[in-house]
Amino acid sequence: LHYFQSNHEGEIIDKLHEVGFSYDGIVLNAGALSHTSYAIADAVAAIESPVVEVHISNVFAREPFRHHSCLTPYCDGLIAGLGLRGYEFAIQYFL
Repeated sequence: LHYFQSNHEGEIIDKLHEVGFSYDGIVLNAGALSHTSYAIADAVAAIESPVVEVHISNVFAREPFRHHSCLTPYCDGLIAGLGLRGYEFAIQYFL
């Protein structure tokens, strides 16, 4: 199990390209970038490792712009609104 955190779009993309062909799974919470970053979406689409997108809050109960994620079409699954337990459930998916 490895952990990486960044608030910088380019660093997230670089990390996905670095590990996305060797990891058994990636849990990705791109925060607000999920709703705006087609570059991160392209990176997720380009890698071979399965990806589960996680949001701590229920994005569908928030502002309308948060109801769409650029990443979700390229992810194996989406977990939203379950708080920090969402990370646990995402990891369990890969076990």
